[in-house]
Amino acid sequence: MFEIIKAIIYGLVEGITEWLPVSSTGHLILVEEWLPFKGTSEGFFDMFDVVIQLGAILAVVVLFWKQIWPFALSKKERGGKAGIASFIKPDIMTLWFKILVSCVPAAVIGILFDDVFDALFYNPVCVAIALIVFGVAFIIVENWNKGRSAKVTTLSEITYQTALLIGAFQLIAAVFPGTSRSGATIVGALLIGVGRTVAAEYTFFLAIPVMFGASLLKVVKFGFDFTALELSLLLIGTVVAFVVSIFILKFLLNYIKKHDFKVFGWYRIVLGIIVLLYFGFMG
Repeated sequence: MFEIIKAIIYGLVEGITEWLPVSSTGHLILVEEWLPFKGTSEGFFDMFDVVIQLGAILAVVVLFWKQIWPFALSKKERGGKAGIASFIKPDIMTLWFKILVSCVPAAVIGILFDDVFDALFYNPVCVAIALIVFGVAFIIVENWNKGRSAKVTTLSEITYQTALLIGAFQLIAAVFPGTSRSGATIVGALLIGVGRTVAAEYTFFLAIPVMFGASLLKVVKFGFDFTALELSLLLIGTVVAFVVSIFILKFLLNYIKKHDFKVFGWYRIVLGIIVLLYFGFMG
């Protein structure tokens, strides 16, 4: 029963921190330190904390279904048009092509060097440094961005070049745990002139193929020979992450309409210092 409670806590932390630009990895490392799973296989947690992101992905799919589903199945959606082309929504299909372009840098590097980066950087000190550095970056970028008019104010205005640049920023998060995938892409998008709301929405959609691919990669490496306990922990953590993500996504979209991201920058700095101090004393 206690392991189930831990899975619920992990799901809560994942659901809250995955979408806020504060690094889910940084938080999960702390939770793992205080509440490690007992009775699970070696390497289970590394796989678990990636796979429960599928719950967060599903929340995006549910909330933004009309904005991301590229096929027109009903007669009303097809507008009376005939032929195969009438089943495709051109704007949404184009958006997905741009998202795939954004995925290329992280996908290539992730597949080739995932184990290397995990071995080099998946540790409390590196995560804490990434938390602090990107926290400072948030504050600097928001101060620099204050009073400037965004060049890109709708998703349709994102070009393939812009999509590739955002993907390059996402690559930073793929290399350095603790950077925050959403944080890296949002900061990058703001720097190249994308509006805050558009940057956030594009980041949400970009997470779908990225997190699904990362989860699949981790499961394949771990293997499919789960114990009953491990399977239960995965399912519970994923469901909790889904439910919590629904509320966090709605909160964030409402929040950024009136506020900037500096508060998250300060939070990251404080958390990074706490992680450094905690593991420094523990060491």
